[in-house]
Amino acid sequence: MSERQPLLLQSDASDYEGSRGSSARPIRNSPPDNTLVNVHSEDSLAVHAAASGSGDDEHGSAADKASYNPTLHRTLEHPTSNFDTLIHLLKGNIGTGILAMPDAFKNAGLYVGLFGTMIMGAICTHCMHMLVNCSHELCRRLQQPALDFSEVAYCSFETGPLGLRRYSQLARRIVTTFLFITQIGFCCVYFLFVALNIKDVMDHYYKINVHIYLLLMLVPMILLNLVRNLKYLTPVSLIAAILTVAGLAISFSYMLHDLPDVHTVKPIATWATLPLYFGTAIYAFEGIGVVLPLENNMRTPEDFGGTTGVLNTGMVIVACLYTSVGFFGYLKYGEDVKGSITLNLPQGDTLSQLVRITMAVAIFLSYTLQFYVPVNIVEPFVRSHFDTTRAKDLSATVLRIVLVTFTFLLATCIPNLGSIISLVGAVSSSALALIAPPIIEMITFYNVGYGRYNWMLWKDFLILIFGLGGFVFGTWASLAQILNDRTH
Repeated sequence: MSERQPLLLQSDASDYEGSRGSSARPIRNSPPDNTLVNVHSEDSLAVHAAASGSGDDEHGSAADKASYNPTLHRTLEHPTSNFDTLIHLLKGNIGTGILAMPDAFKNAGLYVGLFGTMIMGAICTHCMHMLVNCSHELCRRLQQPALDFSEVAYCSFETGPLGLRRYSQLARRIVTTFLFITQIGFCCVYFLFVALNIKDVMDHYYKINVHIYLLLMLVPMILLNLVRNLKYLTPVSLIAAILTVAGLAISFSYMLHDLPDVHTVKPIATWATLPLYFGTAIYAFEGIGVVLPLENNMRTPEDFGGTTGVLNTGMVIVACLYTSVGFFGYLKYGEDVKGSITLNLPQGDTLSQLVRITMAVAIFLSYTLQFYVPVNIVEPFVRSHFDTTRAKDLSATVLRIVLVTFTFLLATCIPNLGSIISLVGAVSSSALALIAPPIIEMITFYNVGYGRYNWMLWKDFLILIFGLGGFVFGTWASLAQILNDRTH
């Protein structure tokens, strides 16, 4: 339902606050009725101290570190079962991105999109495994029960080559920044998605510019996001999940009805549009932010990895869903496919109108869950500038209004849904899913070794080059398309 929440890294807030309380804090994953508990038994300063001294052998013998099992030292208030974790993983990866996959196939071609999506899914899944393995290695090395994404980046640099240790805080802040950019990008997509689907319904009766719908949504969106406790949004989350499943099921039934021959669409698209495909596909697959919170909160974390583990099982399901929607959606609507498959459904049909309204309401309600991450990254920094409780609360409220308005302005400036999805994917999703993991793995295993013939190093270099190429060319192609749309 909600979209790949790279969730509440409260330790990231310590970059701005200077420290974190020693009491366990909940990591909120979507939806709010399922709480992932932050299993760190020590505060951020303890992690910092452990990492800082890890270059020497003063923190314990190598034998002690090798025998340390971080999963045995986690104190979980509400551990999740394998099935619960699988559901969380599916919800963390399936969102508006799945509705944009037919547009991605249009930019790649039917068969390039088919095999490319499978390959992209395999690479992204491998990068998730890389991040989990690096977290385990660093937890053993520092004798910490668990680390989140930004802490893994920090500790890998802090315990890596001497020349890179000065950049450990920078690594943490870069990961936090891209998490912020990613979630703000998702919020922009949600804003525009809701406005376009409502406009598509209302155009059947009378036509109004999409900017009017965006403006009408602004005040209700601000009011909804002034709710600070996600506990009160549990019914909202449940309703959004039900509406999303219903909307996807009906949309799929439309796509499978009267399918044309495969020769009616392009098997291979041009090189110029391939970067747009990359941006949209990586946007859809970017669920790496939820991986560590999920694994950290499992009752049996040893079942997360492995060939038939929770991660592989969930990502195979995600890849099959994305490939199916992209393949049949593009085959059904061809070159006329739009940024969201719901916009291609028959306009005069009552059921299709209901699907658009259903998905618009679901995404509107899900906006708050996406918004919860960036606001909690920035809010500690803002509150630290005020002394009284009243001033702190007022500043937090103003911050929420400003951030919602900011996403509204971005959505207004880029009214092309396909372009903004591709841009968000190319810029932030590729950085988190394809660029950060190989860099972290290369630095983490610098003192351990890269295996026979340095295979791990070569593999990481290939993934890094692939991610950087997608980042550069995907961003360029998305910006070029946005500018081209604005000039016409």
